[in-house]
Amino acid sequence: MASEASESQYLIDSDIYVELTYDALSATVAMNRVKSRKAGAIVLFAGTTRDNFGGMPVKELQYSAYVPLALRTMMSIAQAMKTKHNLTAISMIHRLGVVPIGEESILIAVSSPHRQAAWRGGEEALEDCKAKVEVWKLEEFGGADGGVWRANRDGAIGYQLDPNDKAS
Repeated sequence: MASEASESQYLIDSDIYVELTYDALSATVAMNRVKSRKAGAIVLFAGTTRDNFGGMPVKELQYSAYVPLALRTMMSIAQAMKTKHNLTAISMIHRLGVVPIGEESILIAVSSPHRQAAWRGGEEALEDCKAKVEVWKLEEFGGADGGVWRANRDGAIGYQLDPNDKAS
């Protein structure tokens, strides 16, 4: 089931929730989505925008996505993690648009009967999300350095923007 809202798009499938949204993220909402009487552990990962990258000051991050495909990829990852790690529930929420310094760009919450599965499942879900989901980010640097578009992957090479080019 997919939402029809213009600001948020989501998919739900038996204790799995994935969402792309332009709204600020809530750790409480993500954790409440995975709470269960069957679960003895909940693990939450919150990825936040830091103020620097590669020695340069970061002003903000801007995320964009090919939403229909990104949601399907997120759902596929969540389904695989739920099965592989015997998770009770999983929620993956990624923010789009401008994400200021200190705010969350991604929340992944998982629950399971035991903590080891929750830790492993949450971490693997994050790594798969960064490696596979069709989300890109623009790192806006302070000063005259412009910004860099890159795939949402650790260490991914980016495309430097010309700070004088007003079209970018």
